[in-house]
Amino acid sequence: MSNDVVRANPHRIRAIIGGSAGNLVEWYDWYVYAAFALYFAPVFFPEGDQTAQLLNTAAIFAVGFVMRPIGAWIMGIYADRHGRKAGLSVSVTLMCLGSLLIALTPTYASIGAWAPALLVIARMMQGLSVGGEYGASATYLSEMAGKRRRGFYSSFQYVTLISGQLVALGILLLLQFAMSEADLEAWGWRIPFALGAVLAVVVFYIRRRLAETESFTNAKASDAPRSSGINLFRDHPRQALLVMALTAGGTLAFYAYTTFMQKFLVNTSGFDRQTASQVMTLALFLFMCLQPLSGALSDRVGRKPVMVAFGVLGVIFTVPIFTALESVRDPVAAFALVFGALVIVTGYTSINAVVKAELFPAHIRALGVALPYAIANTMFGGTAEYVAFQLKDWGVERAFYWYVAGMIGLSLIVYLRMRDTRDHSLILED
Repeated sequence: MSNDVVRANPHRIRAIIGGSAGNLVEWYDWYVYAAFALYFAPVFFPEGDQTAQLLNTAAIFAVGFVMRPIGAWIMGIYADRHGRKAGLSVSVTLMCLGSLLIALTPTYASIGAWAPALLVIARMMQGLSVGGEYGASATYLSEMAGKRRRGFYSSFQYVTLISGQLVALGILLLLQFAMSEADLEAWGWRIPFALGAVLAVVVFYIRRRLAETESFTNAKASDAPRSSGINLFRDHPRQALLVMALTAGGTLAFYAYTTFMQKFLVNTSGFDRQTASQVMTLALFLFMCLQPLSGALSDRVGRKPVMVAFGVLGVIFTVPIFTALESVRDPVAAFALVFGALVIVTGYTSINAVVKAELFPAHIRALGVALPYAIANTMFGGTAEYVAFQLKDWGVERAFYWYVAGMIGLSLIVYLRMRDTRDHSLILED
């Protein structure tokens, strides 16, 4: 990014930084659950072996995803009718409450079945939050970005999404260094949830000061139809189904290569929890750095070639990568394999937000981005860990590798057939 660009668009840079910072905290709160599941699983589910405990926590992780379409529907409409920054403020409030509830929930030994029940309620609140967050933030960043650099700027949605996961892992590594395993399992795992609640309050005040987008202002002044679920699927059925189809393989691959991968390295490869966390932290940091590069590439060559590259490479290499990781014992080799998988999925993560935003007119854009994505994300991303652990429990773990490769293949067909949204964008403002 040149100095001329920064001087010419200071409000745009400030808005993107502000929106991205809030997005980081939202996703930190969401991913802390996955990062610390190995520690709090025995607290809420004391019966059974490690796989059974992780299966239960994965099921609640999936419950959070079930709420995401509801959050996407409610807050997508809210962001289309009342503004992008208003939707972002509501979503972070819900995330704060969910994190605080997890931090304060007593153990199973103290209150019995109420403990996992409260955990479910907290994840439902966070699911509502993230369901609205994705559509509002993807729309906000895409609309704030200029036409020539829209892929680059919008890629910061996943930069901050991955940053949230990295911060969660960083807190995990810090606590692993500073605390004993016994203390972490007993009470230390509550610290990151309490921290997330505090940071969410800070983000609320940041988001209230953001500038509104020109696209929303123009849409508000027009006589366009009001945003609603009925209007979305009646007036834009092809685009809504397209978002679901292009999301399916990408979101499954993302969760398989990120949140599930940390547990795979422990539960299947046999690494200790600290080594697995270190491998994932380094791999995710480099993965984060790739997002703007890939986003900028899409501004030059188009969105379609970047997504097609993900589809082709994902189909070819997913099964070999997972199979090799089964028997790897060297952390360096494990890192190389994991990072290779993340390089592949960059073709989806870096530009999926802007591709979806470019498909819809402004008056229904937040809902159009959020709701179809959330439905596909719930069906495939939210269930990824549960499916993987269930197949392992049945003794057919490798079926999961083929499942991921197959879903990437189905999305690849969509990528090959769709128009390049860079050249046919419905974001009209420069």
